[in-house]
Amino acid sequence: MKSNPSTLIGFTRRLVLLAALAVVMFAMPVLSVAGDATASAAVQHYNLGADKVALKGYDPVGYFTQNAAVKGKQEFNAQQHGVTYYFASDENKKLFTTAPDKYVPTYGGWCATAMARGEKVEIDPTNFKVTKGRLFLFFKAFYANAQKDWNKDEPNQTMKADANWKKIAGE
Repeated sequence: MKSNPSTLIGFTRRLVLLAALAVVMFAMPVLSVAGDATASAAVQHYNLGADKVALKGYDPVGYFTQNAAVKGKQEFNAQQHGVTYYFASDENKKLFTTAPDKYVPTYGGWCATAMARGEKVEIDPTNFKVTKGRLFLFFKAFYANAQKDWNKDEPNQTMKADANWKKIAGE
């Protein structure tokens, strides 16, 4: 029985394509799990209470949809990478659960101005800014408002804070 060269070439091409498809299919869950592991490891650096609630109970979606710091309610809660978020309404909870990465606070919820210096400093959840789809939070007390310093040179502050957060949390 003679083999036809064109049939052999076609068979080889199909075999190579199937092998490539198998590699992609088996690698996808591994890549996803690796991304989840990085995010889960970073959580240890987040600004959370003992109860693992983010933003001191404020609704992360409210910052974006209402441009306001809105207190969340315990009955409307969701978890992302082991962090609990409270929401003002079931609608906000649904928005969050469909795209959580869109709403989570930058730098794990620490003061953005302090993060530009490589420091974790508490925030006032009512002192915030949403820029380019990112939620930045800031320290505020009667003697200081870190957002004022941030606003003086936001692009440079963002670059520094991003680099420092990557060193601290890996994300």
